[in-house]
Amino acid sequence: QVQLVESGGGSVQAGASLRLSCAVSGLTFSRYTMAWFRQAPGKEREFVGGITWSGDRTYYADSVKGRFFISRENDKNTVFLQMNSLKPEDTAVYSCAADYLRSAGIQNPSEYPYWGRGTQVTVSS
Repeated sequence: QVQLVESGGGSVQAGASLRLSCAVSGLTFSRYTMAWFRQAPGKEREFVGGITWSGDRTYYADSVKGRFFISRENDKNTVFLQMNSLKPEDTAVYSCAADYLRSAGIQNPSEYPYWGRGTQVTVSS
């Protein structure tokens, strides 16, 4: 059974940092591209960024480029999202997703077969 479990969310002030983790089990993690998405209340799910299965390439949405960074540790089956200089507009539920050997720049959530349940990030001004 495939499981993706996010952690690390919370409530912070604008300008703060958070590091989200996504622990994956039930699949060969090193063969899966990983992505982070977010969804704010009343809005569609939005691509945040992705990382290739080897970790050699990352892609980011323009809204987070230069502030958010994705990394992975294949020996620990975990992908991370380092979020710096957080803004109130970053408030959302953040979810990780996995897809087999795909480009890390796929922004359509329907392309990802595996998802975590998400973790809430709230940024106050």
